[in-house]
Amino acid sequence: MATHLIHGRTVGMPVRVRDAEICGAFHPVRADAARAVIAYSGLDVAEVLPGKALCVLLFVDYRDGDLDAYHEFGMAFLVRPPGASGPMRAADLSKAGMFVHWLPVDQHFTLEAGRTLWGFPKELADIELRLGSPYKRCVLRKDGRLVLDMLVKPGVPVPGATVVAPLDAYTHREGVTRRVPWSVRARGARVRPAGALIRLGNHPVAKELSELGLPKRALFSMNVSRAEMVFGAAEQA
Repeated sequence: MATHLIHGRTVGMPVRVRDAEICGAFHPVRADAARAVIAYSGLDVAEVLPGKALCVLLFVDYRDGDLDAYHEFGMAFLVRPPGASGPMRAADLSKAGMFVHWLPVDQHFTLEAGRTLWGFPKELADIELRLGSPYKRCVLRKDGRLVLDMLVKPGVPVPGATVVAPLDAYTHREGVTRRVPWSVRARGARVRPAGALIRLGNHPVAKELSELGLPKRALFSMNVSRAEMVFGAAEQA
């Protein structure tokens, strides 16, 4: 088993999350604007509809895992696999990946581990999660400025536990694009069409989101009350 030394602690691969709650919304955005946002990565967005890309906004309460307990917010885009060319058909979406563009967290250890192990774009931020009711809320501030206030409404229960090998995650740090394999076991999942409300603040990332066309109606939103995750070793893409 490969191991890494992070802040004086040994972290082995794969990294396991034993308990987390995940909330998120999936938004159609202008493909040209999304391309401009992630141009630095060398990747291209996958158009889910002509001229439309998919932006995913997530907030997560990591309650128990190898990287300790912490809060996280994620901004990601559905992308074509590296090296793909030509028109993308609907059948090709199964080969797409999720490029993680921004990943603020509220603890130093996971920040350093995420950057070192996978190249995740982790930054420190103030992430207030309110998860005690069916309405899940995240208030995200960075450098004392509001980025966004996001509310996910309750959805319809999805029966049973589901083990999923999601789309590969891609990261880009210090000129290197990496692929990160991961899997999740979801319990207590709920989904619904639309179902997310977003209020943007005055932080530069809020401006970036507004240039994508947000806030707008989501395609769908989701909440997983109990999730277990496994993150494998990153590979250069």
